[in-house]
Amino acid sequence: MAAISASLVKELRERTGLGMMECKKALQEADGDIELAIDNLRKSAGLKSAKKAGRIAAEGIITVRVADDASYAVLVEVNSETDFVARDDNFKGFAQKVTDRVFETKNTDIASLMEGELEEARNQLVQKIGENISVRRAAVVEAPEAGVVGGYVHGDRIGAVVVLKGGNEETARDIAMHVAAINPAVALPEDMPQEQLDHEKAIILAQPDMAGKPAEIAEKMVQGRLKKYLAENSLVNQPFVKDPNQSVAEFAKQAGGEVVGFVRFEVGEGIEKEEVDFAKEVMEQARRS
Repeated sequence: MAAISASLVKELRERTGLGMMECKKALQEADGDIELAIDNLRKSAGLKSAKKAGRIAAEGIITVRVADDASYAVLVEVNSETDFVARDDNFKGFAQKVTDRVFETKNTDIASLMEGELEEARNQLVQKIGENISVRRAAVVEAPEAGVVGGYVHGDRIGAVVVLKGGNEETARDIAMHVAAINPAVALPEDMPQEQLDHEKAIILAQPDMAGKPAEIAEKMVQGRLKKYLAENSLVNQPFVKDPNQSVAEFAKQAGGEVVGFVRFEVGEGIEKEEVDFAKEVMEQARRS
């Protein structure tokens, strides 16, 4: 039997999301062949799928679909436990089925959306792949009258849809690319939540160069810095990623468009991922052996 190194066990864990001892056993049974170990684990995954339901699924993909007339678009996030599974064609096919259903029904309530056929398909995929798979969220983005939407997906992990009043889908798509890359906080300065402005103001007032300033001067400094903050974090005021010499608003205007809003999804955002100290886990296991 080939010696199984800790690095090989670690690689199998990263590719499958399974526990250390399970991975080590699979590698021993496969005589150190990681691809064979993966095949064997996937074959037996159906027996263990129920035990995986509580595991954190913070990997996955984002999908975007835009109507032919650019009148609306949908975004969907489907999660898996590992990036390895997120690249699987079966997983991607399931995500596309969910996206098609959202597109057809405009239903973003995940519980009712998944009833019946889709939930059955999800369960079958969990049994086949051996990981927890979940449909996390969906959004439908409508264009205003005489407006359009455009969508963009970067590497299956970040998706954005931009809404324009006027303009055209190509322009909206280019701005969606900017949104995916830069991640602005809001579309327009006036969209910034007041609590966020208050938080930023408190930070500015606490900066060393504000100490001892007369109230009137301090207020002018605060307003100036808040204006800069809004410019940096509002989509319309940001330098356009494909041409930094013009703002996003100016780019849209060239095509007869005006930015109304956007929606951006990124895989796993807001999900608290379980961080595992692999070296520590190995040491603890060694002590118990």
